[in-house]
Amino acid sequence: MADSLYRAERTGLLLVDPYNDFLSEGGKLFPMIKEVADDVRLLDNLRDAVAAARKASIRVFFVPHRRWQPGDYDGWDHPNPTQRAVQQRHTFAKGTWGGEWHPDFVPQEGDIVIKEHWAQSGFANTDLDFHLKQQGITHVAVVGLLANTCIESTSRFAMELGYHVTLVRDATAAFTKEMMHAAHQLNGPTFAHEILTTAEWLAALPA
Repeated sequence: MADSLYRAERTGLLLVDPYNDFLSEGGKLFPMIKEVADDVRLLDNLRDAVAAARKASIRVFFVPHRRWQPGDYDGWDHPNPTQRAVQQRHTFAKGTWGGEWHPDFVPQEGDIVIKEHWAQSGFANTDLDFHLKQQGITHVAVVGLLANTCIESTSRFAMELGYHVTLVRDATAAFTKEMMHAAHQLNGPTFAHEILTTAEWLAALPA
């Protein structure tokens, strides 16, 4: 499995929305994910997943949400509920601490930062598919936030585009345990090729 499924030259780790507003004490959304994040050891698992990917020469792709700026969504015909919430809260505001990378998840040399997504899929209206194809990536492991929105939407889109999709279920979080259950026990099995814990994914990587 380690030699065939997650070959370094064919595998990419998609790190979705690792912003301070999500992952750091004082972040606007951190209190909403804290219970689930603590329960699954989110930060530790994210650190382990990213470190293991780099050690295995697996490329890391940062898949960031749109950083809010004044005027965003003004005059839109039908912004979705999440976009309306961003408009009110100014989540991930550009030029603010909340819109900066969590200090443990800052792009390093060799990482690829994808254009920001406006809604939930890291593929829609971005260059993610282009970069994956240019790097020869066929298998993606998806981690970050939120399990039932951006992780699920990005992963579903990856499957539709023909990628092999692995959900690393304890390297993500959601606002409630029910949302986590829906993401990984109900919805995930309809599109993901593998649903693993961080420990299981690390064990499957090339030595």
